[in-house]
Amino acid sequence: MFEKTQRLWFEKTPLSHWNGLTLMAVDGTVWRTPDTPENDAAFGRTANINKCSEWPQVRMVCQMEVTSHLLSAVAFDSVSAVGEADLAAQLIPQTPDHSLTLFDKGFYALGLLHAWHSAGTERHWMLPLRKGAQYRVVRSLGAGQELVELQLSPQAKKKWQGAGDTLTARLISKELNGKTVQILTSMCDPLRYPKADVVDLYSHRWEIEHGFREMKQHLLNNELTLRSKKPELVRQELWGVVLAYNLLRFMMAQMAYSLKGVEPYQMSFKQSALYLRSHLSLLPGISPGKIPRIMEEIMAMAPGLVLPERRVRHYPRAVKKKPQRYPLRPPLRS
Repeated sequence: MFEKTQRLWFEKTPLSHWNGLTLMAVDGTVWRTPDTPENDAAFGRTANINKCSEWPQVRMVCQMEVTSHLLSAVAFDSVSAVGEADLAAQLIPQTPDHSLTLFDKGFYALGLLHAWHSAGTERHWMLPLRKGAQYRVVRSLGAGQELVELQLSPQAKKKWQGAGDTLTARLISKELNGKTVQILTSMCDPLRYPKADVVDLYSHRWEIEHGFREMKQHLLNNELTLRSKKPELVRQELWGVVLAYNLLRFMMAQMAYSLKGVEPYQMSFKQSALYLRSHLSLLPGISPGKIPRIMEEIMAMAPGLVLPERRVRHYPRAVKKKPQRYPLRPPLRS
């Protein structure tokens, strides 16, 4: 159901493009499930040398079109058995041609990037250069940009079939707020993809972070734990969440594009979701002849749901450590 509806809704949504490329973002999140033996066996828990998670968790990786927030592909599995890069590889078949995918730095896997770029026509990628990464400069492409080669490890070549010994990419360096930012991308043509635009473009990756917040905080009303106590129902619940999210985002895209100069990500998700759920829930009980009037009323509300221009961050992205009133419970030992 999700795959069929996302294809239909993408076809009916006039997406914005950058230099002929559809802007996509890929990132992962973790969902908490009820603490039952079945969920624990199916999904596992995150753990380190000091402690283990109190709840079984599901790891999910999503691909999102950044201007509309429509999800184009989703994969999820056990948090203890599968990493984000392996789940991201499952999204390659759904990735559109002539697209640019913005990755979080946690997806720095040269075999994955090679597979992503070679799976179709102009399936470009972009992500920050890993700290301490080794590369060889092939030639300079201008001030602050170089064509580089990165060596794949034997483990990477064994894991990712078809990957060569090296990966050729474009390395762009730029000073931002007193720091040097280095971005690695498969867009190696500096004339078609100007340096000044590429680095600033990476900030749009945060749109998928906003999407995760919209699903968890607004769509699920801040419920930290999923409801289902059995693994098959957990999977069904997660598919229901992303399907409902795409339905709301598709309607918001139609509302945004009915206005001049407004992109869907500029609409308030919280207010739009409340308004759309109240109206869409009425549709099953009314006659088909009245549906066009209801849809016109929904579109007429669009101007009142546009957000003001987003402010520039004034404070560092950090949180204060909260004092603990009670000591932490040590993990149970078998």
